[in-house]
Amino acid sequence: MFFSCLRIPKELQPRQLLERKYEDMKHTSREQASVENIYRLEGRVPVGKAIPFGLQHVLAMFVSNVAPIILVASVALYNGVPFTAVETARLIQNAMMIAGIGTLIQLYPIWKVGSGLPVVMGVSFTFVSAMMVVAARDYGLMVGAIIVGGCIEGVLGLTVKYWRRFVAPIVSACVVTTIGFSLLSVGINSYGASDVYEFGSWPNLLVGTITLAACLVFQALAKGFWKQLYVLFGLAVGYIAAICFGMVDFSSIGSTVEELGIISLPMLLHYTPKFQLGAIISVTLVFLVSAAETIGDTTAVCTGGLGRDITEKELSGSLCCDGFISAVSGGLFGCTPITSFSQNVGLVAMTKVVNRFTIMFGALTLVIAGLFPPIGAFFSTLPSCVLGGCTVIMFGAIIVSGVTMLGQCGLDQRNTLIAAASFAIGIGVTQVDGFFSHMPQVVGDIFSGNPVAGVFVVSMLLSLLLPKKVDLKDIDALTAETLEKK
Repeated sequence: MFFSCLRIPKELQPRQLLERKYEDMKHTSREQASVENIYRLEGRVPVGKAIPFGLQHVLAMFVSNVAPIILVASVALYNGVPFTAVETARLIQNAMMIAGIGTLIQLYPIWKVGSGLPVVMGVSFTFVSAMMVVAARDYGLMVGAIIVGGCIEGVLGLTVKYWRRFVAPIVSACVVTTIGFSLLSVGINSYGASDVYEFGSWPNLLVGTITLAACLVFQALAKGFWKQLYVLFGLAVGYIAAICFGMVDFSSIGSTVEELGIISLPMLLHYTPKFQLGAIISVTLVFLVSAAETIGDTTAVCTGGLGRDITEKELSGSLCCDGFISAVSGGLFGCTPITSFSQNVGLVAMTKVVNRFTIMFGALTLVIAGLFPPIGAFFSTLPSCVLGGCTVIMFGAIIVSGVTMLGQCGLDQRNTLIAAASFAIGIGVTQVDGFFSHMPQVVGDIFSGNPVAGVFVVSMLLSLLLPKKVDLKDIDALTAETLEKK
């Protein structure tokens, strides 16, 4: 009788508890594997739905990821010998591999390296000018400078908590806006170019316009999550149009297979690093510029994609990934540094697709393309005008994100002065040839070709030096009040 009083109720017996737990787990799993999770940082998305979104990111950045390697390899010497076509092809293969690895670490951090944000990494154009100068002397000098400069930026990321307070929100907003402006010329140049017709010819412009129109129409008419695949749809339509105009050369796929085979492991530790102080200093300065771009990109991902400010941990991890993985890119893979890709930041801002699991498939595609050269060769057949038709609107989205950040900072008198001066000087000096002709070459390389560097330096200095409250009448500005006095 006593023990019958202690009988466990049926709904609480172990078997029923296990069954209920199992049902809850199945229900949770079904909830996690939802296409609606593409708008959330965490959560699983059905693989069939996730792959197109990941592939969209790869297509948006693929050509820009391999182009810097091609440019550097075209002038590089290693032990006095120029690069062969096979060596260049292997470097392209390595560039895809390290971009995929860097993106995976950015998405899913290892130790303190990686932000855990939907940031896509790739070989950076920021370094091209400096790298071409150093690589023309000796490719080993370039590799050594990348290792040192990357480690310096990585350490900078580890020490974020000591200096982050000096980077005011207005500085990040100016940098993000400038990144968008600096990319507009890249998008327009692509829009009017192909390997078959002269720049600006009507077939190029027509294919670019068809691609852009396909993106806009699909985004306007598609329903639900399909709307966010407008870039992939535009690329497909533009690619078909390019084939009709004879812009696509499939012979490159065959030549790549002849040189590298269908499956090929990456070429590792092929170039012996050499260390020379002048090369290290010039490359490290560009790493600091890249750090400013990374701060802007990751901040734009948070504000434009997640609707919040970036955390100190995320900023630290992003810079660590930028620096340390760049050192691996140079020392192990023999490639130029990698950094966050602004094209993909614009894609996140436009689509609001921020799911890490989804973007992981784009990173895996890059890794697979590094193992299977024909995949990379196929992606490289995308004509420039098709990419330009898709990317111009994404670059504009970065500007909109920056302007939104400026508004959130509050355009009071002080912030207005900072933004106006940094845009005028930082962007202005890039519009005038020879502005730094009597300065050391490294100064011109950094500031005349990259407005982000100038805007970052000017906005940073003004945010530190200007008093916290600036009244327009104190600087004799024209206001209603001062006009009356005059």
